Amino acid sequence: MTQDEMKKEAGWAALKYVEKGSIVGVGTGSTVNHFIDALGSIKEEIKGAVSSSIASTEKLEALGIKVFECNEVAKLDVYVDGADEINPTRDMIKGGGAALTREKIVAAISEKFICIVDGTKAVDVLGKFPLPVEVIPMARSYVARELVKLGGDPVYREGVITDNGNVILDVHGLAITDPKALENTINGLAGVVTVGLFAHRGADVIITGTPNGAVIEE
Repeated sequence: MTQDEMKKEAGWAALKYVEKGSIVGVGTGSTVNHFIDALGSIKEEIKGAVSSSIASTEKLEALGIKVFECNEVAKLDVYVDGADEINPTRDMIKGGGAALTREKIVAAISEKFICIVDGTKAVDVLGKFPLPVEVIPMARSYVARELVKLGGDPVYREGVITDNGNVILDVHGLAITDPKALENTINGLAGVVTVGLFAHRGADVIITGTPNGAVIEE
């Protein structure tokens, strides 16, 4: 079974958590695209979705699923999204698709975070995947210098502008043993919009696509 087929297994398995008549939080990325396809198969049973990116919004709308603005919704029952890395305590690195800030906002208003991944995303220690940091453009060099002080090697993701009009620094060379503390430290830097550490709001359920189907850990 290919990696994409395993992603599809995870994406479709997440339908189990979608309540009839609900508005669903939808993330961004290749695994989530499979979940959006799955959501399209039950679109008559849901009110719609809140999306974390322009790309996901366009895909949802193309399938005929109504997309609500985040400000129109007080809370969501579930938010379904992928991760670039996830550790045994369900802390995640996200932001490979540059949608980390909007993903964090949608996660914050959600009762339950369903993380859908293939098996390659599970790690013991976060940090092998470069940690994305969304930064206001004028602060890019300052924030990069501060990230070096924290032991990282920040690389400007050239040619990428986030949906919020900002830039991304990808921090290489970290072994993140205290994700919550590092999330606080980086978020405290002037000019940082947010860091792609999802530790204070980690995953509640992990659905892993495997060659033998989807494995659910609640």
